[in-house]
Amino acid sequence: MASLNEIGTMARAWLTDQHDAMVECLETLVNIDSNSHDKVGTDAVADVIVEWLEADGIEVIRTPRAQAGDILEARLEGDGSDTAHGHVLMMGHRDTVFPTGTVVKRGYTQQGDTGYGPGVADMKSGLVLNIFVLRALKRLAPLPFPVRVLFTADEEIGSPDGSAFIREAATGARAVFNAEPGRISGNVVTGRKGGAAFLIEVTGRAAHSGVSHADGASAIEALARKIVKLHALTDYATGVTTNVGLIEGGVSRNTVAPAASAQLDTRFVTNEQRVALMGAIEAIVAEEEVPGTRATVRQTSGFLPMEPRMSEVLFARYRAQAAALGFDVEGEFTGGCSDAGTTASMGIPTLCGTGPVGAKMHTDDEYCRLETLVPRAQAVAMTVLSLTSSVRRPTQ
Repeated sequence: MASLNEIGTMARAWLTDQHDAMVECLETLVNIDSNSHDKVGTDAVADVIVEWLEADGIEVIRTPRAQAGDILEARLEGDGSDTAHGHVLMMGHRDTVFPTGTVVKRGYTQQGDTGYGPGVADMKSGLVLNIFVLRALKRLAPLPFPVRVLFTADEEIGSPDGSAFIREAATGARAVFNAEPGRISGNVVTGRKGGAAFLIEVTGRAAHSGVSHADGASAIEALARKIVKLHALTDYATGVTTNVGLIEGGVSRNTVAPAASAQLDTRFVTNEQRVALMGAIEAIVAEEEVPGTRATVRQTSGFLPMEPRMSEVLFARYRAQAAALGFDVEGEFTGGCSDAGTTASMGIPTLCGTGPVGAKMHTDDEYCRLETLVPRAQAVAMTVLSLTSSVRRPTQ
């Protein structure tokens, strides 16, 4: 029976020859529109992934969803000799921020070792990486533990449907790798802010602003007073930020506004900050700023933070494997959110940004450095193979 070192060498060797195949798969995925709200598009990406994996004899469980894109979970069950510490989970999202029809205007293009197109970095190259890592592992003797890959379809809008499946798939896992794009520095992500979005709605009492101004209760005034207090919750020193980015309200210039609304974005570094911030927001919204007005708040989306302590042990393993492959990597903190916060907040060692290196995400200039496809896939595969003993979970 081959040793783990021999198995690792075989996985590395197979992936070395897959650059062209990975680029071809990336082109196929990028050339499918898959906006978060486009179920047909995200399911078309799923169709292709299922076809590729099943052709390799890899089991794929597809869970149909009525409104969101279907959920895919690919599985390699392992030989059962090391199941006590759980499975390894790799994750990725099929959706992009780009509207349906973008591909017709500017599909996949390539200049040398750089690929361009909608979602090429965020995160269709990460999907390709996860697929090829799984294909490499399938070609080896069964691992001592199961490996699963989850493909969701709504991360760009806060994973309102996918988060429950992420929690289910991650429960009991020994480690999680989230294939968001590697940083332009070549680093992986070892910490992320959490974030939550809220809709604040204020009702007041209409009145003619000239004839009967005193009879009115301005929802706009009440909202404005709340916005000042909400923005005052920002604390750059601790990493907490609040931002009201959209407001609506009123009927006409000469009418005391009977209604107004605002969309609030919040960011935080720790779960403790999240709890405190939620309480402060609720208190501000509940206060009657203008007699005769009333306000409500509703969370519309949210990501939990990926606290850096949840990645330390796993990153050390990844970094060692990257060094063995000949490239240096550091950990990096980012204010952007991802599904990695969900698994990290469950107490599972989690590493994010393990996908190929890319930049200018969510813009027409988004790109992926194609020369990083193979080495980044090798680093993930080798790290997975190193997890034959449990990864110690940080103290909660």
